[in-house]
Amino acid sequence: MSSPAAPIDDDRRAALIATGVAGAVGAVAAATPFVASFAPSERARAAGAPVEFDLSTLAPGEMKTVEWRGKPVWILRRTPDMLEAIKKVSDQVADPASQRTAYPTPPYARNEYRSIKPEYLIVVGICTHLGCSPVGPFAAGTNPQLGADPGFLCPCHGSTFDLAGRVFKNKPAPDNLEVPPHKYLSDTVVLIGDDSQA
Repeated sequence: MSSPAAPIDDDRRAALIATGVAGAVGAVAAATPFVASFAPSERARAAGAPVEFDLSTLAPGEMKTVEWRGKPVWILRRTPDMLEAIKKVSDQVADPASQRTAYPTPPYARNEYRSIKPEYLIVVGICTHLGCSPVGPFAAGTNPQLGADPGFLCPCHGSTFDLAGRVFKNKPAPDNLEVPPHKYLSDTVVLIGDDSQA
């Protein structure tokens, strides 16, 4: 038969409680930096944030690149001749109306020019084949792989795209260049990365 446990005196009970509370506080203090590290950094939050671009800085025929979510986004101010060239090749591109779903095109860009305003092309400058970086735009007759047509070329595997970012038929790229979500804040300012209604 075992003997009954000795009662714990009040001083010892207080010491045990104080030790337990101190240990719990220490554990919380030690865990706080680890939990805080799970929150995205300012830089990470900024990388996913929408990007404003002033279109008035573009001359006709000029293209600039901005970064959104770590991707290069091309903004091309197309001339009337460039817009005419898009019309001429609609029967030569694989998905003229941007109906394919690998890189869904926003409804407002499912048109011949793949844009809200025909003058401006806004696309992600990454080939839909293996993620290479296309180059261009090339003027008509200045690139043998594009032939008489103006457009963009992915030098890695030879995919070619027209001035609306539509891939030509029988090329390795399975889809047109991606159109990122965007909206116009004014006649000259576009917001890339957000197309929600105001």
